[in-house]
Amino acid sequence: MESSANEVNSIVIVGGGTSGWMTAAALSQHFKDKPVSITLVESSQIGTIGVGEATIPTLRRFYAKLGLTDTDVLKATNATCKLGIEFKDWSTLGDSFIHPFGIFGQGTKETDFHHYWLRAMQAGHTTAFSEYSLGVQLARSNKFTYPSTKPESQLEVYDWALHFDASLFAELMKQVALQANVMVIDDKIEQVNTDNHNGHISSLQLASGGQVKGDLFIDCSGFRSMLLQQTLNTGYCDWSEWLLCDKAVAVQTKASDDPIARTVSHAQKAGWIWKIPLQHRTGNGHVYSSQFMSEEQAEQCLLQQLDGPVLHEPRHFSFTPGRAQKAWNKNCIAVGLSSGFLEPLESTSIALVETAIEKICLSFPANQYTTRTVDKFNDVTAAEYERVRDFIILHYKATQRNDSPMWRYCQQMDIPQSLTDKLAAYQKNGTMLAYPWEIFGKDSWLAIYHGFGLIPEQYATKADNMEQAYLLKHMHYMKSRVAQSVNSAPTHKQFLYETCGFEAGK
Repeated sequence: MESSANEVNSIVIVGGGTSGWMTAAALSQHFKDKPVSITLVESSQIGTIGVGEATIPTLRRFYAKLGLTDTDVLKATNATCKLGIEFKDWSTLGDSFIHPFGIFGQGTKETDFHHYWLRAMQAGHTTAFSEYSLGVQLARSNKFTYPSTKPESQLEVYDWALHFDASLFAELMKQVALQANVMVIDDKIEQVNTDNHNGHISSLQLASGGQVKGDLFIDCSGFRSMLLQQTLNTGYCDWSEWLLCDKAVAVQTKASDDPIARTVSHAQKAGWIWKIPLQHRTGNGHVYSSQFMSEEQAEQCLLQQLDGPVLHEPRHFSFTPGRAQKAWNKNCIAVGLSSGFLEPLESTSIALVETAIEKICLSFPANQYTTRTVDKFNDVTAAEYERVRDFIILHYKATQRNDSPMWRYCQQMDIPQSLTDKLAAYQKNGTMLAYPWEIFGKDSWLAIYHGFGLIPEQYATKADNMEQAYLLKHMHYMKSRVAQSVNSAPTHKQFLYETCGFEAGK
């Protein structure tokens, strides 16, 4: 039986940073015609993590809804363009592949391109799968231009995201929120008060002596999870058995004169190192497993592989991969790190902030909610996190590396049934199993499968719907079309100069 509706006239967001101000900006727009006040409480004495500098394309749709253009954000956040992620030494030592934001080749109404590629391969065709992705080839050549709004064929389709300064993006979101009348309080929270009757959060006790009451509280307090975990003791699903990395060390270096249009993830003996180019600096970090490497070793490993002068002392972080048992508990919703954390391998932290915000908006067509609303929110959030979890696990499970204990463990470890089923279906005949609430589509999975050399045993018989000679001729045509598009594109550096006046070294 459905419970009565809980009315929401006041929302209190705890924590600023990227997730807090993104939430405030989006909710201020969503509730602008409803009698709902929004207050954000942050303390300038407590810093934000601010490491996450790489995004996926969904972010561009997020800020477009707030009335911001790509050029606005590129300029305001010292951003560069990201066509995908390059994975070095993940499959085997010396190997490299790119997971693009785009598609591969051109399929037909009958079947997907990868089945035609498999058929061509069996007929002696030798062109790599990645040659048919404009996103991959632009990234490899370090070129960039806006995708065509009216592509003539699938061969012209690709997407892109940004590398940006997370603190500058938070500031941009703050400006949007403040213009929409979000109240901000700069103070430390001394205590979180709960209702003796139902256990709901009733108010925040501030260091200055003030009190902030609310009907709905949103926890954007980061790893501390001040409301969801510290106050409501919600519980946590720990995924350390599959995701071994539980620590990171990060440092920023002087910017490159020629920033690349991709994130680099370089596998190491006990984890991986990221490199994220911005206009004014480069973000670097080493994500690693404390089972197989000490903090000192991890820091040394990172410092030895930096390209430019260090701008600050290395910063260390610890985390437990997993998610909260409930992202919405009583009258509290966790957004961002307070809801869970999956290592930054596929730049999903900010994307999971976006989907949480979107689900909050969908949960409130009016300014009230019921237990059914809460249950649906939690079910979808759990599924989203599990889908991303499986995608990240694949990167470790599919490795052929056996040069260190961590990689040998990853090859042999049991994996979730949902991922086992996906892998089995693909390896048998190229079938792409799709689950609800997946952030990554089939082309992302194809990129990882092919990057790790996972090739199906057979292709779909529907790919036999054309003569072999025609197929091979068309494969050659597709490859040359992609190459032509790359040749005619400006360099990434040139694009940044023309779009936002970027000049190297300034």
